[in-house]
Amino acid sequence: MVKFSDFEKKIKVVFEDKNLLKQAFTHRSYINENGGATLSHNERLEFLGDAVLELIVTDFLYRKYPHYAEGELTALRSALVNAIIISEIASDIGMNDYLLLSKGEAKDNGKARQYILANTYEALVGAMYLDAGYEVTNKFITKTLLPQTEEIVNKKLWRDAKSLVQEKAQEFVSVTPAYKVLNQTGPDHDKHFTVGIYFGPELMAEGKGKSKQEAEQSAALAALKMKNWLD
Repeated sequence: MVKFSDFEKKIKVVFEDKNLLKQAFTHRSYINENGGATLSHNERLEFLGDAVLELIVTDFLYRKYPHYAEGELTALRSALVNAIIISEIASDIGMNDYLLLSKGEAKDNGKARQYILANTYEALVGAMYLDAGYEVTNKFITKTLLPQTEEIVNKKLWRDAKSLVQEKAQEFVSVTPAYKVLNQTGPDHDKHFTVGIYFGPELMAEGKGKSKQEAEQSAALAALKMKNWLD
């Protein structure tokens, strides 16, 4: 039995509406497998949390880097809310132990789990915003996600990842990377894309985003990390 009270102690946020917290961790596959469940899955909360997360990160970056141009701030924000980084943070705060998944999804600890963790973090942000408001949510994101900013800036991870991976791939392996949409979900107003980056026939990495361009940047960044080409 999952004890969400332990997670509340861990993140030092106590929910008034315990069902909201549980819903944030409930994957669609769990609902499908447990037909009698009274809970909803977390996709609506993820939709809300995504917007709240973007606002809080944007506000933080706008104030912290007053001399950055719009394009630099956009690139920095994309690097910070990257699914890989968010999934690592979700894992660090123990969210993996509280996921409500189908038996099949629970066995998969690969890339699919990364994206589930990232989406669950966003759903948690949405639930927290509804339950406790902006200030508590801001404090949680400031504590968990925003400390990553220094590393991203210091290592210049916010640079245009597609340009950088093309330059490195041509230099080290003599290929020009190609991108392919592997999956797209959601209605027109809330599309989510999964894009693969290929070196020749080989799939090097995948990335996710709300546009093809964002997903390509995410895939390029993942490939750069995988090949250890970030200087």
